Amino acid sequence: MSFKELILQGIPTELPAKRNYPEGINRAPKRKDILGKDDKKLAIRNALRYFPEAWHGELAKEFAEELNEYGRIYMHRFKPEYAMYARPIDEYPAQSTQAAAIMLMIQNNLDPAVAQHPEELITYGGNGAVFQNWAQYLLTMQYLATMTEEQTLHMYSGHPMGLFPSSKNAPRVIVTNGMMIPNYSAPDDWEKFNALGVTQYGQMTAGSYMYIGPQGIVHGTTITVMNAFRKILQKGDTPKGKIFLTAGLGGMSGAQPKAGNIAGCITIAAEVNPKAATKRHEQGWVDVLIDSLDELVQRVRQAQAQEEVVSIAFIGNIVDVWERFYDEEIFIHVGSDQTSLHIPWTGGYYPADISYDESNRLIREEPEVFKQEVQKTLRRHAEAINKHTAKGTYFFDYGNAFLLESSRAGAQVMAPNGIDFKYPSYVQDILGPMCFDYGFGPFRWVCASGKPEDLDATDEIAARVLSEIMKNSPEEIQLQMQDNITWIQDAKKNKMVVGSQARILYADAEGRAKIAAAFNDAIAAGKIGPVVLGRDHHDVSGTDSPYRETSNIYDGSKFTADMAIHNVIGDSFRGATWVSIHNGGGVGWGEVMNGGFGMLLDGSAEAEARLKNMLFYDVNNGIARRSWARNEEAMFAIKREMERTPSLKVTIPNLVADDLLDTLF
Repeated sequence: MSFKELILQGIPTELPAKRNYPEGINRAPKRKDILGKDDKKLAIRNALRYFPEAWHGELAKEFAEELNEYGRIYMHRFKPEYAMYARPIDEYPAQSTQAAAIMLMIQNNLDPAVAQHPEELITYGGNGAVFQNWAQYLLTMQYLATMTEEQTLHMYSGHPMGLFPSSKNAPRVIVTNGMMIPNYSAPDDWEKFNALGVTQYGQMTAGSYMYIGPQGIVHGTTITVMNAFRKILQKGDTPKGKIFLTAGLGGMSGAQPKAGNIAGCITIAAEVNPKAATKRHEQGWVDVLIDSLDELVQRVRQAQAQEEVVSIAFIGNIVDVWERFYDEEIFIHVGSDQTSLHIPWTGGYYPADISYDESNRLIREEPEVFKQEVQKTLRRHAEAINKHTAKGTYFFDYGNAFLLESSRAGAQVMAPNGIDFKYPSYVQDILGPMCFDYGFGPFRWVCASGKPEDLDATDEIAARVLSEIMKNSPEEIQLQMQDNITWIQDAKKNKMVVGSQARILYADAEGRAKIAAAFNDAIAAGKIGPVVLGRDHHDVSGTDSPYRETSNIYDGSKFTADMAIHNVIGDSFRGATWVSIHNGGGVGWGEVMNGGFGMLLDGSAEAEARLKNMLFYDVNNGIARRSWARNEEAMFAIKREMERTPSLKVTIPNLVADDLLDTLF
């Protein structure tokens, strides 16, 4: 059967033969054996409902084996044999071009060059899944191939509930992931209900089909690292020869060495999984691969002496590096961590002094021992960081729940008031006041033709549009504008494409709408093929996350999730091709609510109307909320927008003098 025929078939008409997992691949950790006997029966019953009764006898035994071995039922037998990658949009069988664009993005998220654990349908973050199992993938692709533009596909945590009549103006797909009743959103709840096959962790852009590989975060990471050095360096000094030390190379964290190279420093990223580190090295995202601490110390001293711009992957535990560098008196200028501490007990963070393989055994067979070892390592980790910061190191939390989990482990990471952390979140110090409050966030696009020349053309268009906007931009956003113009002009040179022909930059509402409109004009003129717009959920308006995206909200509302919910609802009736809302994300299950969108540009007048309406709201919803929280930069941005857009009317806060309040209680 051809690729198109296999897509249209959905669940096979004949039972495929049982398949073995390929050797030497980067497998997801085996999950905790959390289900009792009755729940395991329920998990099997849930899995078998995808298949005809005649197959149940054979599949029940196989699914029970998977559940016992891996803690999940992935239905590996049903994984397609065709290559998984983002094909040009016209190669998909579809009645709707919008649906074909979504199929393209789904396959890109599962491309082995992009996905962290592709066999388990996990894109990044250790558990950020596109689907729970391969049956869901097959059904979803079949639905997308057959749907019209007057139907909407509703996705319940990876499960395609079905096609429902809607309208041309409605989203083609609505995605929810992990929507739990609040009292059932603890980490073990995810373990249980995911094992039952009734919910999943979509991370931020995995379960919304908008992940574009490490490039998806490399721009934000570059901005963060550049501005971290700007905070500590004297005027005229540069990051050359100075150290950025961090951890994680598996998923989004794989962007760190590339970002460090662009920022112009020495980057050391520790990674305990040799396959993940080797993959990033082979992809050209990190320059040097080292597995010896002695060799690492020697190589770092050489890089400092020669003021190199170089990135080094150390295969080992980050705690060993912090401690050894302190003993060797190697000064760390900027430090952070981007391990997946949102899932600390299931492979997101590994203990020191225990091998990678033994740690994976403990996760499965002795989870309490593993938890104790992780918390012991977190205490060591924090202690080592504290020693370095006492000597002048600038450390920031990278929104991965490092400080949160360290505090829960009893590490010394709290401020004197016992409420706040002693180190800032990168959003508090950098991205919040410098970017999000002004409306700047991660705008991304994918050239659906798959042609590199289309990506080159969009780079040129974006650079031209931003340069025109900058001529009349206020002083407050000149730095952001110039950083992004420099970024996009150098994008091709930095070789960031993995998987689809995709790009990302930070832009505000004006920039996003004008770039998108210019793309749509180029499509209409036949200069480029269709373009899929999207963004990371990690943005101005998309995510309510008290320890990351909204950590610089100080009016007490950072623990509310109204903004993310309004974002998805508002985008859905303003023209998004698909929308998604997730519980979870980079800081953990039950710790964040985040929403995203995708939009296809096809060169039509309708697409232009949709993009202007939706992109405007998608950004200004967040600026309005940040302004109401009394963020000075956001108040400036929303007042400026209201002057430009008379139909926008936003409630502005009245500021209260501190001395008035000081005498009240």
